[in-house]
Amino acid sequence: MSDLAALPRFELAFPGPLRDKLIAAVLSGAKTTTTGLLAHYEAEGEALPVPGTRSVLLDSDARGVAIVEITEVRTLPLGDVDLRHAVDEGEGDQTVAAWRASHERFWHGPESLEVLGDPGFRVDDTTLVVTERFRVAELVDPPARVDDGLDG
Repeated sequence: MSDLAALPRFELAFPGPLRDKLIAAVLSGAKTTTTGLLAHYEAEGEALPVPGTRSVLLDSDARGVAIVEITEVRTLPLGDVDLRHAVDEGEGDQTVAAWRASHERFWHGPESLEVLGDPGFRVDDTTLVVTERFRVAELVDPPARVDDGLDG
């Protein structure tokens, strides 16, 4: 098993019920893609993901549950996200419109707007997003807490 503390973190949504749902979808094999706002990466000073990178997938309790490998990264306008990507997000959406509606609710939510530092932020077809395709390379059994030294 890889040294989890040495790997970059792979976090879906924010800790809580949505993250738990997404983790379950990854572990079941239903979720093999994810999408983030380019503006989130920029606001957090975070580098864009790179294909071939392995990261530790964290649950809501900061426990590593799997090691995922990024297989594809695209930066594109929100209006160009296709059905295959939307379905492969594993959240049950069968149309791009349904996928987009749920993502817009998330991106316009208070936690997301706080990260952006812009309470009036809104997306449209031209908003740049970062799409990632990934695979589970290794399960972490039992899950292990990944301490970054930042928790008091």
